[in-house]
Amino acid sequence: MATLEIKDLHASVTTDEGAKEILKGVDLTIRSGETHAIMGPNGSGKSTLSYAIAGHPKYEVTSGEILLDGEDVLEMSVDERARAGLFLAMQYPVEVPGVSMSNFLRTAATSVRGEAPKLRHWVKEVKEEMGKLDISAEFAERSVNEGFSGGEKKRHEILQLALLKPKIAVLDETDSGLDVDALRVVSEGVNAFKAAGDGGIMLITHYTRILKHITPDHVHVFAGGKIVESGGVELADELEANGYVKYAVKNEPATA
Repeated sequence: MATLEIKDLHASVTTDEGAKEILKGVDLTIRSGETHAIMGPNGSGKSTLSYAIAGHPKYEVTSGEILLDGEDVLEMSVDERARAGLFLAMQYPVEVPGVSMSNFLRTAATSVRGEAPKLRHWVKEVKEEMGKLDISAEFAERSVNEGFSGGEKKRHEILQLALLKPKIAVLDETDSGLDVDALRVVSEGVNAFKAAGDGGIMLITHYTRILKHITPDHVHVFAGGKIVESGGVELADELEANGYVKYAVKNEPATA
């Protein structure tokens, strides 16, 4: 059982006007087998939370703690966080020209697992997971995300999730830019990861449409740089019906 604990987390980003506080006291605990949906309006700080967990250099944690199984994540480099079991699927996955998907995936798996996967078993494993995500075999030799559609990029992120098997997966706007079919396939990949029971999921989203495919155990409303309300699926239904207006009135926006 893995546990990610976020305690009174504050973080800032550097702007032309100087440091600007975005996260203003985030408290959240995610355990293996749990899916936590983080919902909130634009500018509330949801993506900043994901970047702070992953160790993006643009964001400075000014106080608070992030613990993975009791270990201080903030003392780890970005690659150490990944090897420890943290995974971030980005809203806008970057292109890596000149690096094939197959080489990228095997290198990542080698780093996380501590040894190179045996080639014969690895090829079979990758082929099976690509098939589940409707990824064509030819994509294995294409450069990472180069020329990929939005849906193809997101499927590649979920392919990484399936192969790397992290302790905690942070999925930032995974539904962004997906058509109906791609949303279904990607959601099935996320559900398969959860069904294995070994990892926890933080699912960041604006909309409830992905929650029709992925049922969260907990729903949190994020506004003004912190969690302002938590509940079950019924909270997502309320947000679908009424939006975030009442939370925007009560809390100053984080604006990033």
